[in-house]
Amino acid sequence: MAKYKRVLLKLSGEALAGPAKTGFDEATCLEVARQVKELIEDGVQVAIVTGGGNFWRGRTSQTIDRAKADQIGMLATVMNCVYVSDIFRYVGLQTSVMTPFVCGAFTDLFSKDKALERLENGEVVFFAGGTGHPYFSTDTATVLRAIEIEADVILSGKSIDGVYDSDPAVNPQAKKYDTISIEDVVNERLGVIDLAAAVLCMENHMPMMIFGLNEENSIVNTAMGTTAGTLVEA
Repeated sequence: MAKYKRVLLKLSGEALAGPAKTGFDEATCLEVARQVKELIEDGVQVAIVTGGGNFWRGRTSQTIDRAKADQIGMLATVMNCVYVSDIFRYVGLQTSVMTPFVCGAFTDLFSKDKALERLENGEVVFFAGGTGHPYFSTDTATVLRAIEIEADVILSGKSIDGVYDSDPAVNPQAKKYDTISIEDVVNERLGVIDLAAAVLCMENHMPMMIFGLNEENSIVNTAMGTTAGTLVEA
């Protein structure tokens, strides 16, 4: 039995890319779809936000306008959501993709009422395009949408398996937290989410589970409350 009734699953672009580190890893996406299908069959309502880092990391660019770089990032998340949602359909799930801006016939315009109706009907709803504005990351979009749909928790699947006191790729002695407050994440500059997203979490008491997407059955285990990841309390 799942621990939560409604979750917002955040998938980092890097995690979706798998070992290739760029583009899509179909095996990874199929495994995500399998696990989400298991949750849907267990009665869990699932919404999804994806990052765009497998295609674009515009904040590192010194040659183009920041607003334009962020707009390209928004489009990267649309590509990710359209792709992953179709993988979900391949395994038998019903899906829809919503954006905060008109995107031709590819997506539907975001509406809280429509999103809740679709979730309650068993659809997986993808929120693409971030907040629709530059200077806000997909972290902020994730927390915003989670609050709007009244999710019980954010499940954040990353390429690492939790929150550490330093970068485990650099420091083999890095300590992993089982539980940590959002205030400590900010004060210790652990880089889990950006400041705007952290403030939204604190003000709205939105908890977050950070886990390794590539760990075996990690999405289901996290939704069941048996994850080996980190609970970020708000």
